Amino acid sequence: MPDTVTIQKRKRIPEWLRLKLPSSSAFTRTRSLLGELNLHTVCESAKCPNHWECWSKGTATFMIAGDRCTRACGFCAVNTAKPLPLQGDEPERVAEATFRMKLGHVVITAVARDDLTDGGAAHFRATIEAVRRRNRGIVIEVLVPDFLDKADSLQMVLDARPEIFNHNLETVRRLTPSVRSRAQYERSLTVLRKAKERGADVIHTKSGLMLGLGETEAELLEAMADLRLAKCDILTLGQYLQPSLCHLPVAEYLTPGQFDEYGAKAREMGFLHVASGPMVRSSYHADEFQLPPKA
Repeated sequence: MPDTVTIQKRKRIPEWLRLKLPSSSAFTRTRSLLGELNLHTVCESAKCPNHWECWSKGTATFMIAGDRCTRACGFCAVNTAKPLPLQGDEPERVAEATFRMKLGHVVITAVARDDLTDGGAAHFRATIEAVRRRNRGIVIEVLVPDFLDKADSLQMVLDARPEIFNHNLETVRRLTPSVRSRAQYERSLTVLRKAKERGADVIHTKSGLMLGLGETEAELLEAMADLRLAKCDILTLGQYLQPSLCHLPVAEYLTPGQFDEYGAKAREMGFLHVASGPMVRSSYHADEFQLPPKA
């Protein structure tokens, strides 16, 4: 979170963002399994509004390398604190969870670990490899930090050959310093560009943007165009929701129709797959992207 935060009254949430919480035995089973294996999820740590739905469908987005982030982004609910040491058996526990949940597509993310020389890249690689050993044919999607654009760290993850490499741009160029102060707009584009170049046609790249932080339409279209110049394949567009009064306020709630329009424009730009809607998040319905058949 920013060093100086102005407490503001939240805007009234529109009807299309009001969710009915599902009641399902699958939700309880998912929660119990994650607790048994002592695993963190971005669903809980980032207060994702979709976690009730996803857990009720027996899926979750695993968050490795702990639940303490070294960065303090103004939009994110994940705790910022001095991280604890990595747990060497965590990759195997994630693999066990994916096996028991019978996942065909898994999303693995992590807190930023700027305290580690490799930014946690080796831990990502170990987790990818463990999941693949345990689950034949599973599609592995990783949502990674920028690793401070360290070449060795990026290559370490790419060498593990995840099918989808996701790094979120999050917002437009002008708003980046206030939304994610320790990240850089151009650095994120560079990471995506390098991932595509080094992964060739084996790895699909993906990125996401939050809308409603005060960006203009022209700025949003510029960011989408910049992602295409970086050869990004997949794009997600979703509504920013303020996790607490200490986080950045919502500047605007976009309508479902506006999301449809921006999604259509993104497809015209050449993205292979676009998910655009108020409740869309990076890993929400991630398995809807169908990988092209292998040659």
